[in-house]
Amino acid sequence: MAFNLPKEVTLIEVGPRDGFQFEKKIIPTELKVEIISRLVDAGLKHIQVASFVNPARLPQMADAEDVVGRLPESPGGIFSGLALNTKGVLRAHRAGLKHLEISISASDTHSRKNAGLSFDQAVIQMKEMIRLAREKSMGVRAGIQCAFGCVYEGAVSRERILQLVCYYSSKGVDAIALSDTTGMANPLSVKQMLQTLIPECRGIPVVLHLHDTRGLGLANVMAALECGVTQFDTAMAGMGGCPFVRGAAGNIATEDTVNLMNLLGIITGIDIVGVSKCSERLEKFLANKFPGKMHRLVLQEDLRL
Repeated sequence: MAFNLPKEVTLIEVGPRDGFQFEKKIIPTELKVEIISRLVDAGLKHIQVASFVNPARLPQMADAEDVVGRLPESPGGIFSGLALNTKGVLRAHRAGLKHLEISISASDTHSRKNAGLSFDQAVIQMKEMIRLAREKSMGVRAGIQCAFGCVYEGAVSRERILQLVCYYSSKGVDAIALSDTTGMANPLSVKQMLQTLIPECRGIPVVLHLHDTRGLGLANVMAALECGVTQFDTAMAGMGGCPFVRGAAGNIATEDTVNLMNLLGIITGIDIVGVSKCSERLEKFLANKFPGKMHRLVLQEDLRL
């Protein structure tokens, strides 16, 4: 069986954003910056470092400006943040970020829980957010949450997602991110979605943000690779989840994804041991074991050498 696989992929580390925000124990700013610095040293070129959201709803992100102000040097790298409203865009800009993800949910119920807005309200605000970010000369990645389904509503309208993609592409955003927020995607639905949407993206890169709620994360990666996708969000050791999604699980693990790419002969430029040590540091601090597999195996093997 022949597979049409890329020679290289980009993994976007979202642990310091999606991973951290799911933890109830507050992670000190110093530790956040330490982890980000070590991820840079491990070869991560694009890291989502914070969410600029209401700190009353997500206290873990209350220090977003402080984190951005203490980021390490990363020549040629990208530090980005997430915003869900115009206030978040302005906060990110004032903090000094040059790259921003603007994301809305295709599910009305999830949108109300996550952003406090109906889908229609979110669309209106999203348009203003893109305009504002461009006015501030910020790079914009436009995202669609619950693109593969919603635990509250079930299937999400493919036509709605297509309309959002067409709008994003008409605005010339830097990337379009499809998020399997509730982990309901499978390899067939991933292929069907990408085959429909990629032609409408007008050459704009597609990023997949996959959660491993049902254990299909890496299988979905394989399906996306065969469709030509070369950018994936990952989180160290499989951290993360959406605080406003029932039964949410973490993202696909950075180490597990790097291991898969290594086995396939696909270049990532990422030091799996370096990332694994970050995961170990966080597991000790949080007194918690993350769901990823390879970070523990890699460190066990590293210790035997």
